[in-house]
Amino acid sequence: MRTAEIRRRFLDHFVQRGHTEVASASLILDDPNLLFVNAGMVPFKPYFLGQQTPPYPRATSVQKCIRTGDIEEVGKTTRHGTFFQMNGNFSFGDYFKEGAITNAWELITGSPDAGGLGFDPARIWVTVYHDDDEASQLWQKIAGLPEQRIQRRGMADNFWSMGVPGPCGPCSEIYIDRGAEFGPDGGPVVDEDRFLEIWNLVFMQYERGDGTSKDDYPILGELPAKNIDTGMGLERVAYLLQGVDNLYEIDEIYPVLERAAELAGCQYGKNHTNDVHLRVISDHVRSSLMLIGDGVTPGNEGRGYVLRRLLRRAVRAMRLLGYEDPSLPELLPISRDLMKASYPELGTGFDRISQIAYAEEEAFRRTLSAGTTILDVAVEATKKAGGQQLSGGDAFKLHDTYGFPIDLTLEMASEQGLKVDEDGFRKLMTEQRERARADARAKKTGHADTSLFRAALDEHGETDWLAYSTLETDSKVLALINGTAAVPAAHAGEIVQVILDRTPFYAESGGQNADAGVIEFDGGSAEVLDVQRPLKGLVVHQIRVVDGELTLDADVRAKVDPEWRLGARQAHSGTHVVHAALRQVLGPTALQSGSYNRPGYLRLDFAWKGGLSQQERHDIEDVSNLAVRRDLPVTATYMPLPEARAAGAIALFGETYNPEKVRVVRIGPGQWSIELCGGTHVESSSQIGPLVVTGESSVGSSSRRVEAVTGIEAFHYLAKERDLVSQLTEILKTPRDTVADRISSMVTRLRDAEKELAKMRADAVLSSAGALAANAEDLSGVAYVGTEVPEGTGGGDVRKLAQEVRGRLAADHPGVVAVAGAAGDKASLVVAVTKAGVRSGLSAAELVRSALGGKGGGNADMAQGGGVPADQVRPVLDSLRKLVGEAGGKA
Repeated sequence: MRTAEIRRRFLDHFVQRGHTEVASASLILDDPNLLFVNAGMVPFKPYFLGQQTPPYPRATSVQKCIRTGDIEEVGKTTRHGTFFQMNGNFSFGDYFKEGAITNAWELITGSPDAGGLGFDPARIWVTVYHDDDEASQLWQKIAGLPEQRIQRRGMADNFWSMGVPGPCGPCSEIYIDRGAEFGPDGGPVVDEDRFLEIWNLVFMQYERGDGTSKDDYPILGELPAKNIDTGMGLERVAYLLQGVDNLYEIDEIYPVLERAAELAGCQYGKNHTNDVHLRVISDHVRSSLMLIGDGVTPGNEGRGYVLRRLLRRAVRAMRLLGYEDPSLPELLPISRDLMKASYPELGTGFDRISQIAYAEEEAFRRTLSAGTTILDVAVEATKKAGGQQLSGGDAFKLHDTYGFPIDLTLEMASEQGLKVDEDGFRKLMTEQRERARADARAKKTGHADTSLFRAALDEHGETDWLAYSTLETDSKVLALINGTAAVPAAHAGEIVQVILDRTPFYAESGGQNADAGVIEFDGGSAEVLDVQRPLKGLVVHQIRVVDGELTLDADVRAKVDPEWRLGARQAHSGTHVVHAALRQVLGPTALQSGSYNRPGYLRLDFAWKGGLSQQERHDIEDVSNLAVRRDLPVTATYMPLPEARAAGAIALFGETYNPEKVRVVRIGPGQWSIELCGGTHVESSSQIGPLVVTGESSVGSSSRRVEAVTGIEAFHYLAKERDLVSQLTEILKTPRDTVADRISSMVTRLRDAEKELAKMRADAVLSSAGALAANAEDLSGVAYVGTEVPEGTGGGDVRKLAQEVRGRLAADHPGVVAVAGAAGDKASLVVAVTKAGVRSGLSAAELVRSALGGKGGGNADMAQGGGVPADQVRPVLDSLRKLVGEAGGKA
């Protein structure tokens, strides 16, 4: 049963039982605690936490997930993967244990002909929390499971929480017995390889307090409503139903692995080290595809760094298998074709996705060259000083500055006879991560320990927030907080959080960035870095004291930067205008699902399938600028939520609103633009200034993103575009209106010339096959051909030449063909052995590894490797010639 079919059956099963099908959220959610969505319940957290009222009593979804904690284990086990899909069904105060168990049992044991998954009931085991007699009895009643196949476990295994104070509850896990060949009998408490977990049913009924570990926290009481949260690993179910041994061999992953093996000239299942590399490649290529599809781009921190690491590990694994050419153009389209049945946006957005991925591979290929040079210098310095170990600082520099993976540093240093101070490297990495986490905690206060903020709110009441009416206030310092402690004063250079009795600063919310500005006081000043609302009614400023000493109870002057506020107002009002333009051009279903704006810049996410055409982008821009030119009035009024909805106001998904009083921002007459919004805005649309759409892209399943600049930033953007066109007209000596055609013509001619040159080079190389075979050298009874190819010859042509020459050698006589060449500053080697040679005991893989000092991969009849300096091509061939002669003498 194909993975997409299992996915569809799961959703249909629960839709037929009254659940609302909810599309997968993006892998990126606005949650300060999560880098990526890592579980199926994450998009539903606001409902479980009581922060929002769920719009449906039951829901089902297949959620895209990324877990990065086990990247190093990928490929080594049957279970670890970075990207996975979590099937889930959820009940918000509706059904509970009996309904969850019934629904699960009917699906997993139901006949495939009737939409079920068809698992044999005799192979199913379950675990329950140690004192959950109710769940145990329900499994016996509903499923007829004997007591010996219902095992009890403690809190660490069968009691679920989010790891922080909040909802929790016992759970029941469903396992499939894979058979005696996978391990000992005795159920999951004995062996979780033989007994594989596929589904976890969480009975969310309690509230937990703070604790120190997974099984050490107090239960504070029962929740107002009992909820159900389940998670079924789609890939695990797939490999069980497809009769394969691990997740890398299922239909959505294995074809990538298979193609990687073909490119590298090796065979999956023959060599453990090669198999690990192939699994890493297949997993990381798919994970990278999904991340880029949801809007992540490679970078040096956060989500971007995870993506960069995945892409580079995949590329490096191909190189370790001996494949030197760009590999992602061969592999990424295969993964796209496998996944687009479930996620069509991967097909429509592939031009953007592939451009990002291929550019990253090319950059990493250059990084390997630069990093190798830096490593060689460090190794030489270490040896000159008499050292035996490369310092942790050098390893960290290679990693942090050049993106050089530590495992690559370890391998290459070892080849030169040195160890690496791994402990020193790990210490520096930990310090860097802690700094990053501290920065993140300092900027955001969501889900943090808010006890100090709560104490200030209880003592002083709500902040008098005046952002709508003024840019300056005379205020008093009510509290100063440095990390986790209240302090009496803050000195120059310190970063602290300050609470004022009143403030003109806009606190970040609704997609609008916080205001910038200063707080002045007697004898000094402080720069405002960020403004947040950790608790309802309380505004907290993060500041850096520039000079002087800021003390508790000090009288201060809080001043918003007027230019910053003007740019922010232009961008936020511009967001509303673009939203209205989207609906006018695309239709009323193009509704905003998220936004972000800062001075001069805005981005808006909206529900839509497929990319926008160039004409649609132009139309959206035209409608927006016509609204600016018409100088439409912008007004903000307050009214009850039902009245606002009746007036046609748009409420954004994911936002919570006070039903008794909401702020309605209207632009223009009637319902042209009317939204619930708490942001700051211009007085009329002409104050937005010019609006330029700068980009449009995919950010997830059925979701697109429009980016634009406004005001002076739009002028600057257009000026750069104008200057670029002027430079091109000067270089090409052509009028402005023909620049695009001229460049297109030049690119076409260049590509045609490159193709012709490549063909000529390949023809020249392959034309020599006959002469090379005719002049084969006899080495102790083995026909041997060893040759170099011109620099720049593609890896595919090198392999073809080796195969062509081998095919011209006598079929009944042992023969070895070795073709070597240089690509940049590295050499590569391909070896092909005739069938008669293989029968006589010759192995291409062994010859390559021996000639290259252990590098390379493949099988007995064809293998390849590389990584040695380009000037070593001739010594490598000489070494191989000697090896063949020695092997021939023994055969």
